[in-house]
Amino acid sequence: MILKHICEVCGLEEVIDSEEAYNNGWDYPPVMGSFTVVSPRTCGDCSIDRTLWWELIVNHISVENLNEHHKLTLSRILNEPESIKP
Repeated sequence: MILKHICEVCGLEEVIDSEEAYNNGWDYPPVMGSFTVVSPRTCGDCSIDRTLWWELIVNHISVENLNEHHKLTLSRILNEPESIKP
């Protein structure tokens, strides 16, 4: 499946096949995780400690208190896969 992979930490964007993305270190559905479920969406170079998932689960930040960047990430995740089709 060809999708636009967007690293929520560094902003890197690549339009590539899901298997190729996985082989390049991306944590991205459908190979890693599931569409519409909050989990890290990162490239192979970034860690999860600045992701939406980290803010919600580890830092216990409520959705209302997320910064704008994380709110946009949440919107994109909840609208997958349509929101990441090239």
